[in-house]
Amino acid sequence: MDLLVVGKHTEIDSHLRALTEDKVTRIEKFANDVRRVDVEYRELAARKAGDSHTCEILVHLNQHLVKGSASAAEHPAALDRAVEKVEQQMRRLHDRRVHRRNGARGSRAAVVDEDDEDAESGEDGQGPRIVKIKQFEVKPMTAEEAALQMELLSHDFFLFRSTETGHAAVVYRRRDGAFGLIEVTG
Repeated sequence: MDLLVVGKHTEIDSHLRALTEDKVTRIEKFANDVRRVDVEYRELAARKAGDSHTCEILVHLNQHLVKGSASAAEHPAALDRAVEKVEQQMRRLHDRRVHRRNGARGSRAAVVDEDDEDAESGEDGQGPRIVKIKQFEVKPMTAEEAALQMELLSHDFFLFRSTETGHAAVVYRRRDGAFGLIEVTG
């Protein structure tokens, strides 16, 4: 497992790096296909003191991405909370993988590498502004696999290519808590 620890607007000292390595290695017990773990620490001065330190963990597995983030007064506390969230997601993923192994199995999901870039639209400040662009490889999967991936990333929607139709589709969380599906035709 590769571990990448970075800091935005903050320095990562050797003690925090060692603590991060120690805590993050616990994640491997939930899956044997952990390829890389990215840990990003941020310190935001504009926030209130109780949540000015943020830790975001992104676990790259062979077929999934698992994400957890948390804020606290200090980085070690934020790390503990983020690891807790990731472990919860990893447990859920492990349970679903075991359940699928013992029952019917659909095609496998994949979301590969996201490259974030900040971008702005509209030089005069008028109209909508694009503040973030994400690019990722869209692999074929079932709507159920896409819903699982959406839950693991804690997102409200997820773009994927349907294995049934071969077209782009979006699974999303409705206000009532159920899931919806938008499919592209033609």
